[in-house]
Amino acid sequence: MGSVVSVNVGPVRPYAVGTGNVSAIVKGAVAGRVAVAGVNVAGDDQADRANHGGPDQAVYAYAAESYAWWEEELGRVLPPGIFGENLTLNGIDVDDALIGEEWLAGSVRLAVTAPRIPCVKLATRMGEPTFVKQFAAARRPGAYLRILEEGELGAGDAVEVVSRPDHDISVRFVNEAWLFDKSLLPRLRDAGDALAERGRAFLDERIQ
Repeated sequence: MGSVVSVNVGPVRPYAVGTGNVSAIVKGAVAGRVAVAGVNVAGDDQADRANHGGPDQAVYAYAAESYAWWEEELGRVLPPGIFGENLTLNGIDVDDALIGEEWLAGSVRLAVTAPRIPCVKLATRMGEPTFVKQFAAARRPGAYLRILEEGELGAGDAVEVVSRPDHDISVRFVNEAWLFDKSLLPRLRDAGDALAERGRAFLDERIQ
C-alpha cells in the first residue's frame, strides 16, 4: 500500500527559451480530484504523439523515493512533476513493479506497461546537459501505465497493488534489456501483451 504525493499535469507549450520547441514535459502539481480517462490525466497533454502518450503510456508514475535519491545526487530540491510524471507516488515500488501489475489509485485502476526512456527534453527541463545519460545510468526509470478503469484521484489517495502477473519481468528489467544488455531481450516475451505495444514492436525488431 502506498499513496499519491501529487498529481501533475501540463499543456503543450514552449519548454526551452529561444528554440521554438514545444512539449508537455513541464508539469506542475494540481489540487483536488482529477479525472483520469481515455488516454490522459485531465489537464495533461503530449506534443509528440508518435513517441509519447496513447493507451499504453496514458499515465506516467515516478517514485518519491527516487526524488529523495536525486535530490541527494544533484544537491538541490526538486519540485513535483519535474521528471514529467503525472503521479508522484510514495510507498509503491515503481521501478520494480512487474509489467502487467495492476494498481488501484483513488477510483482509477491502472496497469504497468513499460519504463520511461529519457530524451533530451528531460535534460533541458532539469537544466543538466548530461542528464539523459545520468537518468539512464541511475536505473530509476519510473513506469508508464495503461488506464483499465477510469475514475478520479488526488493527492493523499491510497495506491494499492491489486493484481500481479505470474512472470518476473519488471520495469527495471525491461529498462536493462532495452538500454544496457540486449541479451535479455528475448525474456521480455514472457510479459506478453502486458508490455506496451511500442515495446513489443521494438523487441521484435531488435531480435530479428
